Amino acid sequence: MSASMSEKKPSGETADLALDTDLGWAIRMVSSAFRRVATESVADLPGGARAYLVLVALAGGEPPSQLALAKTVSLDRTVMTYLLDDLEAHGLVTRRPDPRDRRARLVLITDTGRARLDQVRHSLAAAEARLLTDLHDHDAHQLRTLLSRVAQTAQRDSIAPDEADC
Repeated sequence: MSASMSEKKPSGETADLALDTDLGWAIRMVSSAFRRVATESVADLPGGARAYLVLVALAGGEPPSQLALAKTVSLDRTVMTYLLDDLEAHGLVTRRPDPRDRRARLVLITDTGRARLDQVRHSLAAAEARLLTDLHDHDAHQLRTLLSRVAQTAQRDSIAPDEADC
């Protein structure tokens, strides 16, 4: 048997090594493209993409504490404080003492914040549509669903054991 024959890989292994089937490459390409279009879409929002995530998290239900909100959107609590200061200065959020724990502060989205969020969401949806243009609606929905599940796993796994008990 020649050296070249023994070094050849089965065709299935060669296909697995192709760049266009590599998960890391795909995530990097999509992440870079999404970051570009998302940054443009949220540029007028004080705090940019971070502020957008905060507003989305606040629009969804009961007002969280600052600490819970920071954990939800995976931001350092100090960064969260400065971001909320900016958002509050622009009238997009408000903070009030938590009646159950006066040491904690609840964060609420304002009507102005909801209106700005709607504007940004519209702009971001158009940018996302350009990025997903080669997918059918069903495939785009499935991609969002699967990525959301992977993101939830990643977020859950990134919480340190001592933080999970809080």
